[in-house]
Amino acid sequence: MRESTQVLVAGGGPAGSTAATLLAQQGFDVALLERETFPRYHIGESLPVSTLRILDLLGVREKVDAHGFVRKYGSYFEWGAEQWSLPFSHLDGEDKYSWQVKRSEFDKILLDHARSVGVDVSEGTRVADVEFADGAPAAAHWSTGSSSGRIGFDYLIDASGRAGVLSRGKLQDRVFHDVFKNVALWSYWRDASPTGRGPQGSVAVCSVPGGWVWIIPLHDGTTSVGFVTGKDRLAKERERLGGPDEVYRDALRRCELASQVLHTANRVSPLQAETDYSYAAARFCGSRYFLAGDAACFLDPLLSTGVHLANFSGMLAAAAIGSILRGEVSEDDALSFYERVYRNSYTRFLTLVSVFYSAYRGKDAYFFEAQSLTREKRRDLGVGKAFLDIVSGIEDLSDADDETAFEFLRNRFTGMEGGSPVPLSHHNTYLDEPPTGPESAVFGMYLTRTPELGLRYSAKTSPVPYATPTTDA
Repeated sequence: MRESTQVLVAGGGPAGSTAATLLAQQGFDVALLERETFPRYHIGESLPVSTLRILDLLGVREKVDAHGFVRKYGSYFEWGAEQWSLPFSHLDGEDKYSWQVKRSEFDKILLDHARSVGVDVSEGTRVADVEFADGAPAAAHWSTGSSSGRIGFDYLIDASGRAGVLSRGKLQDRVFHDVFKNVALWSYWRDASPTGRGPQGSVAVCSVPGGWVWIIPLHDGTTSVGFVTGKDRLAKERERLGGPDEVYRDALRRCELASQVLHTANRVSPLQAETDYSYAAARFCGSRYFLAGDAACFLDPLLSTGVHLANFSGMLAAAAIGSILRGEVSEDDALSFYERVYRNSYTRFLTLVSVFYSAYRGKDAYFFEAQSLTREKRRDLGVGKAFLDIVSGIEDLSDADDETAFEFLRNRFTGMEGGSPVPLSHHNTYLDEPPTGPESAVFGMYLTRTPELGLRYSAKTSPVPYATPTTDA
């Protein structure tokens, strides 16, 4: 193991491999430490279209496309009384698909690609601690189980996932939201029937009493099937039914589409669980460090935003660090840009998920009501007017049935019945795009991809000192 590097990346998932690749492509010295040895299992198989733009920037789309993952041409929702097919065909440009992936294979493709462009990748190497000097991280202490050491750096990108080397471990500033205190239970099935619903390769999302079910077809012939419910409800149902496995099977029996798909299928994996949606660090960056992906924030899986936020933050971190090291922007300005742009993206998705839950008013709506952001919380989050309009519209339909609420929601997201569309994250042309020109500059800066990835000033003004965010989101 080397003793120093310009940029150290902790974690080799999509956030870490994206940031490391983009920095190495700019000629910087990058070392990446990953505690696991790839391929390693990870949940989060359904990818949004926005993933393709990042993969093009990395130069790895062809490798992913050639792997044979199931192509996903849209999404399908059965939410209350509504059946909602959401194809990608309405999008501008050529990108009208994404994939349903096995994350162990997808993540390995990205990490191997990072290695191929010059990133010094060390697998099976855990970052045990981060050493600070003058109030900023300066070195990492690593361990492989049989050896250990220290590596110094100029900048650290913490992409260590939910483990959170910095935010959860060193800084202890991770804040869990009042909403999305949920648990996901899932397993894999073989010989499942196609759903026969929605666009080709769709993820199917179906509401059931007390939660919702996902159904995702994978290229190895298996199908990922999960159930998301509240932590409190799970505890009660475990006591009533006898255990989490019984709760999972009961939810699938109550989901008509899941029952049809799994009628002749065989379960081929044990039940797995994930909990605590969602959280965010109090700060996404600071002097000489950036948090990326799940290390910074984690969101309910309803809209399949995990890999997007990982790739997006990895790209932003690489752009910020590259421009700092080249002397193009000040560190304070770059930190302010990263904090605002990444947090806004997360907050918008957080609001959209809450809006989607709010639209369901079935007989057993307690779970869905518990996912709704309060007016005070929305004000604290500072979400944009377009999103507040959606939330307000749903609230105005408080006495309406599911069908009326969803007609309103569909019209707002698709632009039907007049008005400008505000699409779901799956179809996003608005939410996924960072400021890329002077007209959309944040703190007087915008992202540029030419002649190389970085940040540019729209008009040089006095620097904007980086300030710790005042909200808990």
